[in-house]
Amino acid sequence: MLVLVAPGQGAQAPGFLTEWLDLPGAADRVAAWSDAIGLDLAHYGTKADADAIRDTAVAQPLLVAAGLLSASALGDIAPGAVAGHSVGEITAAALAGVLDDDAALSLVRKRGLAMADAAAVTETGMAALLGGDPDTTVAHLEKLGLTPANINGAGQIVAAGTTEQLAALESDKPDGVRRVVALKVAGAFHTHHMGPAVDALAEAAKALTPADPKVAYVSNKDGKEVTSGAEVLERLVGQVANPVRWDLCMDTFKELGVTALLELCPGGTLTGLAKRALPGVKTLALKTPADLDAARELIAEHAA
Repeated sequence: MLVLVAPGQGAQAPGFLTEWLDLPGAADRVAAWSDAIGLDLAHYGTKADADAIRDTAVAQPLLVAAGLLSASALGDIAPGAVAGHSVGEITAAALAGVLDDDAALSLVRKRGLAMADAAAVTETGMAALLGGDPDTTVAHLEKLGLTPANINGAGQIVAAGTTEQLAALESDKPDGVRRVVALKVAGAFHTHHMGPAVDALAEAAKALTPADPKVAYVSNKDGKEVTSGAEVLERLVGQVANPVRWDLCMDTFKELGVTALLELCPGGTLTGLAKRALPGVKTLALKTPADLDAARELIAEHAA
């Protein structure tokens, strides 16, 4: 059984879309998406520097576009399940047929703008904590006023809060935590700081007509499979201010009997987590079109 997964913000890197735009029809498709949402995705995916694509309003549409583009390059595939980390859930919703590609890009554009506005109110950020006991780490973060915004499993929890709170964390790490690594994001996502973005996204969602998922859709709110398109959309709205429970998603992958995990472009982060948390599951990250042949082999072996 194959699960397709889509990464979240922070996975982007300068120029990561360049080689994908050389694929037949890719540049035209990205140009059409760019016109529709008022953002030059090709420019940001090929020429912009790290600071430019760190901008929440840019990074989020860019990541969803990359995920959809890399998925289409694989041809017709029949995964047993789909899931996404943070903004990757919008990519997953499109892969599951809940939203069409245009609706997904429209929604993520509004999501990115709303979250950028919310992040501008207070100077905030996120940092990954590597190692340590999850319960001990969560309790320590709460003591510092930080939110465990991503509980990723495989010994990784992401803290989110103000820059002052994150600075305090640097000098007062939880017992057992080996490293604290600042993330390439521009705000404390999946926390109460994103409350205003929830309201804006709820308004945007009113214009959409979601379909029920055609494949198993695993929600990162709680790792549960969601079978209603309306509920998927509701969760996409609330998710911006709620923690990501990727650890529970991986637990569900085990329960579903997943034998292979394929991470869409720009892959790497979720594949790394799976290698540590899902022993025996084959993994592959799509980084460039050079990975497509290996991905097709994995699909042929593990997809329905």
